[in-house]
Amino acid sequence: MRIGMVCPYSWDVPGGAQQHCRDLAEALISDGHHVSVIAPSDAEAEVEHDYLVSAGRAIPVPYNGSVARLSFGFSSANRVRRWLRTGNFDVLHLHEPAAPSLSLIAAWLSDLPMVATFHVAMPRSRGLFLASHTMQGALEKISIRIAVSEAARTTLIEHLGGGALLIPNGVTVKRYENSTPLPGWPRRTFDSKGTSIGFLGRVDDPRKGLAVLLKAFNRMAPQRPGLRLLVAGPGDQDEALAKVAPPYRDRVTLLGLVSEEDKVRMLHSVDLYCAPNLGGESFGIVIAEAMAAGAPLVASDIDAFRPVVRGGEAGAIFPVGDDAALAAEAGALLDDPKRRQALAAAARKEVQAYDWQRIAREIEDVYEAVALKSTQIKVV
Repeated sequence: MRIGMVCPYSWDVPGGAQQHCRDLAEALISDGHHVSVIAPSDAEAEVEHDYLVSAGRAIPVPYNGSVARLSFGFSSANRVRRWLRTGNFDVLHLHEPAAPSLSLIAAWLSDLPMVATFHVAMPRSRGLFLASHTMQGALEKISIRIAVSEAARTTLIEHLGGGALLIPNGVTVKRYENSTPLPGWPRRTFDSKGTSIGFLGRVDDPRKGLAVLLKAFNRMAPQRPGLRLLVAGPGDQDEALAKVAPPYRDRVTLLGLVSEEDKVRMLHSVDLYCAPNLGGESFGIVIAEAMAAGAPLVASDIDAFRPVVRGGEAGAIFPVGDDAALAAEAGALLDDPKRRQALAAAARKEVQAYDWQRIAREIEDVYEAVALKSTQIKVV
């Protein structure tokens, strides 16, 4: 099957939707499909990913409490039109078509069979609800809509109406299962108390909750002389470090933006992974990656995370934004190797449900149904 996939966000900036598109494309290609992805990107990205077609540079736009890098306008439309004309696709897969970017443009321009995946979870927005009326003609062309979580499906229904098929985000489990720790960080074991905590995400995005973790670290550090914190992600490193009490700053390592390889190594370098997010997440791909790496984890009790960790069976949870509770829970886990080992084992088992080898098959079934104009797939 020839599949055209549209990513609305800049390929050059880390993000859950971009990673979803990349991993799904590679899973489909490994299954023998021809896949072409168009996305805003620099030309260099096309060299790294031969299935990628650049729609030009993106423009930063405030969106869903953060800044999304989108692509729109006449130049973008012309590139999408040319890509559609030469692709000879059997089906189009649009990601986040409600965003003012390439997916919406492709929906306007094409009459091919279409599938759309909705990633965003957000509170009810009057602006998006009103804007949906101008998009209606394009969105009505979509045959089957997919939501990556119940939170994303609720957002979709509240703003656009209709139903959606629930197919979660995936993680390439094999990529995370084994790796060498980063230099200076010992291999994780479960035969002694833990001494390191890890965090992955934008350090300057308040929704990712790093500030909560840093407050918890300040609480824990005086009683734990060997405790270290490993932080990976783009953003202002100096601003983040300033939130750590001066006596403990030398125990915090800020890696900045890391490669995919070093991200995996980072997850194998810590005794405990922390996801202190405050909200705005639709699934929690980062905790699925930590689970695949066998890292015991503690996560904030938000709707997107709770089902992934089975309500606490595959990862500990703490009240959102409560740094004192996080310090207590993280400390208890670091002091209890057997519990960490049990959580890690449960996480490795649970994450198999999200392996791309499994998720991609579900999406392939959707493609076939749409291409054949089948009505066998039930959407609720």
